Amino acid sequence: MTTTVTVMKSVDTVARTAVGLAAIGRPAYINLGRTAALPADRDVTALREHTFAVLDAAYAAGVRRVDVARSYGRAEEFLADWLADRRPTDVVVSSKWGYAYVGDWRLDAEVHEVKEHSLARFRTQWEQTRALLGDAVSLYQVHSLTPDSPLFDDPALLGALAELAESGVRVGFSTSGPRQAETVRRALGLRVRDRPVFTAVQSTWNLLEPSVGPALREAHEAGVLVQVKETLANGRLAVEPPDALTEVARRHGVGSDAVALAAVYAQPWADVVLVGPASVDQLRSNIAGAVLELDADELAALDAVAWSPERYWEQRSALEWR
Repeated sequence: MTTTVTVMKSVDTVARTAVGLAAIGRPAYINLGRTAALPADRDVTALREHTFAVLDAAYAAGVRRVDVARSYGRAEEFLADWLADRRPTDVVVSSKWGYAYVGDWRLDAEVHEVKEHSLARFRTQWEQTRALLGDAVSLYQVHSLTPDSPLFDDPALLGALAELAESGVRVGFSTSGPRQAETVRRALGLRVRDRPVFTAVQSTWNLLEPSVGPALREAHEAGVLVQVKETLANGRLAVEPPDALTEVARRHGVGSDAVALAAVYAQPWADVVLVGPASVDQLRSNIAGAVLELDADELAALDAVAWSPERYWEQRSALEWR
């Protein structure tokens, strides 16, 4: 994590922000601090209206990027409805394929999503995304790529992804797990017809799990679009902040979420910073991090809260869907 210089912030930093709909496109998810922020009745109509309110607030704050996925329940549908109703001309949309939502809109579903990195899944989900969002999608990403994904040894799938890139849609991937750096470097080395398959990456980086940072810096320097997700560690940095984070937040008079996000914005390789609010209030609190200035001593203190990747991903896998 960069701690040698003070990083100046301005309102323009908001332009680097994307609002993700993982927490509000379906009734159950793993984020802490989400339950009280949602409507009491999480039916489709209530969450559609809730999503509209968050998107309206994000747009009013200057956010012009929205991130969804096929597995985020009805997030793509809600976004499509919002785009059709509000008709903005400057919103950048990214989506992801690979997971299918199978939760049947239930909080108590035994399984909420199923992962499959296959050519058939890509073709099916790309058609589903296109049917809802049309040409609004400028970036389509493999969802949660890991070193053991069959994608790496599937020439037909890689060829199909290359064709999508040649059609004008940017192709990327997201990563998860303790071997994110390995995944990033390996995936960015893939070539079809002497061209890179992927020109964008979306990885988990936050104060608890910064291990992928060097690989993301390399990607940024190579011209790859770097997006940072799970910036609040699925709400853990907001609900259960380490003491060092609480102290910096107290000093600035903001929430711990804003400080955690300010640390992400401070990374010069972070082209896009994703926030995943469950309400308008959470969004506004998050956005405060885009204009918060942290000095070198504060960033150094925050460096010390990092966990090992193994500990982080073990605890993340234990989070309950609710």
